[in-house]
Amino acid sequence: MVHSHACDHDHDAHGLTADALARGLTAAAARCEAAGQRMTPPRRRVLEMLLRAGQPVKAYDLIAAFGEDGAPAKPPTVYRALDFLSKQGLAHRIESLNAFIACGGGGGGGGGEGHAAAFLICDCCGATREIAPSGVSEIERLAGAQGFNLTSLMVEAHGLCQDCRS
Repeated sequence: MVHSHACDHDHDAHGLTADALARGLTAAAARCEAAGQRMTPPRRRVLEMLLRAGQPVKAYDLIAAFGEDGAPAKPPTVYRALDFLSKQGLAHRIESLNAFIACGGGGGGGGGEGHAAAFLICDCCGATREIAPSGVSEIERLAGAQGFNLTSLMVEAHGLCQDCRS
C-alpha cells in the first residue's frame, strides 16, 4: 500500500529514544528470559529498530539498516528475529502494509503472546496506532460457539488520522 504524503503535517515517526528505549529493551529481554527464551543480539537489534521507528517498518528496510555500521543484514537473520519477536508478543505484522511494528499493548514493549490488538492506519500519512479492541470476549464467544479456538486476534482499520482530515 502506498501512502500519499500530500498533507502538510509532521510525518516523522515518533518512536522511543534514550531512556524509554533502554527501558523497553530491558523489559523485553526480561520477558524473554521469564519465558525461557533468549534475546540474542540480532533479535535485540530488530526490536530496537522497531521501537525507534514507532511506526510499521518493512522487513527489507530493516535488512538494509540492520548494521550499526551501515552494513545490511542477511535476510534470514532479520526474518528469524521478526518471527521470534512476533511469537513472543513483542511485535506485530501489519498484513495490509506488509510491515512490522513493535507491540504497544503493554508496559515494556509488549502486550503478551496472543493478546488481541487493533490498529488504526492512516491511508494518507501512514500513521499507525495500536489500540485495545473492544468486544474481544464476544468474538471469542462466537468463535467458541462454532467450535473454533482463537489463538490470536488482530484488527486493521484504515482511514484518515485527525491531522490528515484537517
